[in-house]
Amino acid sequence: MFHSSYIEISKSALQNNINFLRKEIGPYVKLSSVIKGNAYGHGIEPFAAIAQECGVDHFSVFSADEALRLLPTLKKPATIMIMGYLDNPELEWAIQNDMEFFVFELDRLIEAGKAAKKLQKRACVHLELETGMNRTGFGENEINNVLSVLEEHKEYLELKGVCTHFAGAESFQNHDRVQEQLNRYKQQLQRLQASGYTPEQCHTACSAAMVSYPETRMDMVRIGIMQYGLWPSPETYIQYIGQREEKLDPLQRLINWKSHVMTLKYVSQGEYIGYGTSYQASRDMTVAIVPVGYAWGYSRTLSNHGQVLINGVRAAVVGIVNMNVMMVQVTEIHDVRKGDEVVLLGKQGSESITVASFGELSTQLNYELLTRLPINIPRYVVD
Repeated sequence: MFHSSYIEISKSALQNNINFLRKEIGPYVKLSSVIKGNAYGHGIEPFAAIAQECGVDHFSVFSADEALRLLPTLKKPATIMIMGYLDNPELEWAIQNDMEFFVFELDRLIEAGKAAKKLQKRACVHLELETGMNRTGFGENEINNVLSVLEEHKEYLELKGVCTHFAGAESFQNHDRVQEQLNRYKQQLQRLQASGYTPEQCHTACSAAMVSYPETRMDMVRIGIMQYGLWPSPETYIQYIGQREEKLDPLQRLINWKSHVMTLKYVSQGEYIGYGTSYQASRDMTVAIVPVGYAWGYSRTLSNHGQVLINGVRAAVVGIVNMNVMMVQVTEIHDVRKGDEVVLLGKQGSESITVASFGELSTQLNYELLTRLPINIPRYVVD
């Protein structure tokens, strides 16, 4: 394989999740698959291919470089929406390739109008409104200027959408803030509509808002973490499951991250394992060396805390996680050999290592853990 680890992506799990999400939002709400951050670590190219096979026809990316990677992978017609970074020189490329994109500053809106006029082709823009996130978006005091630019370039700017992003819909402590954002969004939208600009799509909901605030679903939802089989937060999951008679998680995880035993080491009682003196063998031990470390996305904070699966049994990480290897204690696991499969994340037999368990042990968010998986780990699609 020429790689020390690899990632499996389950197509059947994705189909399950897409079916669940479509059932939740209903037939009249568009589902946009958010694949920023290398499809949350799953890989833009393999994920987009199976997503299309699962019926997805709308993708949201953060930047032009992600759109550039996505474009050649699409086998069927699909919409690509760039939500963030898009330099002005890239606007012509985006318009020429039928990309839709967020605008959240006058400079980009003006330059988009100029680029569209040069190409004699309308640019499909989504106005992002500032409602309280204080990151990107047009504030209330900028709406008049926005309207002026839209009017000036009305032949070449198509108002495809009006959107915003909620600042923490995954936590109930942000409830009042989210409600205030929603109110501000509606007020600004009414100003646009009163001036004759009605967007084709109103969209505000991420995964957490889609679950916790159904009124935010509107014309389209931008779904990231949930399509990959994970919940935005324990609170979101508890809220959802608490309203159901059947207390079963409807989502399935797509990802399995695997490696193998590189070699075995026999360590005498009293000896230290790995760098420094963080772990001392309390008895004679057998240690398996696994060729994955923090350079490959396995956090150093999991030193002496992490677990992997070998032969269907949990094995504890001992010593400091190195750049390229880790050591795991396998004394009690029967018949461990060089080359045996090691599951770092996912299922083996009846046991599983969850993304949540990584978060609990390493303080990493599930989003953070997944997106830190290096891009050069090979991803393979499995059933």
